[in-house]
Amino acid sequence: MPLAPPRPHRDDWSIAVGGLLGGVLMWALGIHPRPASDPLVLWHAPWAPLVPLAVTVACEPLRRTRPRLGLLIGTAALTLDTVTVGSIVTVVLYTDLMYAAVLYGTPASARRIPWVTGMLTVLGGLVPAALWRDPQALLIGVAVGVVAFAPAATGWVVRNHRDAAEAARLRAEQTALLAEMDRTQAVTAERARFARELHDMVANHLSAIAIHSTAALSLDDPGTSRDALAVIRENSVEGLAEMRRLIGILRDSSGDLEPSAIPTLDGLAALVEGARANGLDVTLDAGHDRVPAPVELAAYRIVQESLTNALKHAAEGRVDVVLRRENDTLHVGVTSPYRPGDTARAPGSGSGLTGMRERSALLGGRFEAGPEDGRWAVRTTLPLTEGDPA
Repeated sequence: MPLAPPRPHRDDWSIAVGGLLGGVLMWALGIHPRPASDPLVLWHAPWAPLVPLAVTVACEPLRRTRPRLGLLIGTAALTLDTVTVGSIVTVVLYTDLMYAAVLYGTPASARRIPWVTGMLTVLGGLVPAALWRDPQALLIGVAVGVVAFAPAATGWVVRNHRDAAEAARLRAEQTALLAEMDRTQAVTAERARFARELHDMVANHLSAIAIHSTAALSLDDPGTSRDALAVIRENSVEGLAEMRRLIGILRDSSGDLEPSAIPTLDGLAALVEGARANGLDVTLDAGHDRVPAPVELAAYRIVQESLTNALKHAAEGRVDVVLRRENDTLHVGVTSPYRPGDTARAPGSGSGLTGMRERSALLGGRFEAGPEDGRWAVRTTLPLTEGDPA
């Protein structure tokens, strides 16, 4: 099915109607640019100027939809107008067609028409002056420049400004799109960070609750049940405190935020004591100087998650936690008893290896976890930044 031709713009119809009315009015008043005695006037009929006027007016609705076609027909009409007494409105409408051909035409037309009209302006002034040897002949070139080159140059300038404005608008949209993509990525990264924080801080308490509640239910011993309930209560209170702090951070508009300290390696001793209270036999060998805060947080969380895994998965035996700094690298190692085929002590518990690996990768470190010499080993190498305070 062929596409329907585009409809002329409403403003183009207005220009055409206004030009027709103005041209007819000036013709009726006898206002013409040339007298009937002028040698150029070859068509002396009184109504002759109305013919090129009507043709030029008919080209006006094409100034946006078919600018080149309108310019070609308008050029023929202007040529016909020169052999009559003429109409000023016909010349004015033709300059508008020239302007529109550059402004609304193809890029090739916009480049070529100003050059062609400029050459015609130069030739229209120099050739007659050279042939007739009369400086007055230069006025012909001036007339060509006013009718053709000036509107073409104006259209070229306006088109360049329009294209520059469109390019600026596109760049602004692209910048806004990139900003939105950056915001989305930042939100995604922040959600992932909070998910790791929530898992690392709360999983340890929930695992202890699950293990001690299982012991309380499986053993018919009042003393053991009382000790298990005490541990359950302690871990419940600590877990709820951590959850409240995280929820307070998320609800940052509530006004009830309280500053909280970021875990550091100095808190490993308290972390180990908590693991011992939950039933683990843990030894801590932490030989390190001060390290950057991001490295401290990552190392602390990795040790915390490793102890949680040992509480849930490890066989009976000693759990060793070792931290060593070598030059610009911090080595973290946690080993625990392991038997192939061991299952989790609490149903539904996980190993958290993904979170530990992500923390290490964010700092450009290396993370390994798996069986090693009959034990389960978690080893992490974290590079220290240039801002190391040590």
